[in-house]
Amino acid sequence: MREVKIEKVVLSTGGSGDKLDKGMRLLKLISNRQPIKIKSKKRIPSLNVRPGLEVGCKVTIRKNFQQLLKNLLLAINNEIKESQIENNHFSFGIHEYIEIPGTEYQRDIGILGLNVTIDFTRTGKRVAMKKIKRSAIPKRQEVTKEEIVEYMKKNFETKITTKEKKEI
Repeated sequence: MREVKIEKVVLSTGGSGDKLDKGMRLLKLISNRQPIKIKSKKRIPSLNVRPGLEVGCKVTIRKNFQQLLKNLLLAINNEIKESQIENNHFSFGIHEYIEIPGTEYQRDIGILGLNVTIDFTRTGKRVAMKKIKRSAIPKRQEVTKEEIVEYMKKNFETKITTKEKKEI
């Protein structure tokens, strides 16, 4: 019950109009799955954002993501900053998709970046998600930063760096 495992990998990119279409093609190219569009829920007048405006796209991968995750980590040299890790998840950005091994430049997409979020879980989280006989799960069921660091080092040989560029 204490075993840590990856629940899902979420790839996302932002933009509107033509950039959104390019982002959709990019996520489909990388993941081989159909991405969905994200709509804004808030109004931000300084950015010309209104509720219902499509401001990005994302794709969630729940199965067979090990090889994709290894390639995404290679794009950032298998190095994660400690500040990118939170309880239950960590995130990082890739500035240009051509840094991902095995991905070639696509003229119709151009140069575009994306965000990657990896969510962790333990066995038993389903109790909090189900509709009938739902129950709260205790705080000890969360996956801590330290456990994520150990999991990434053990399974993906990832280096974790602090602000002083020291390796943990």
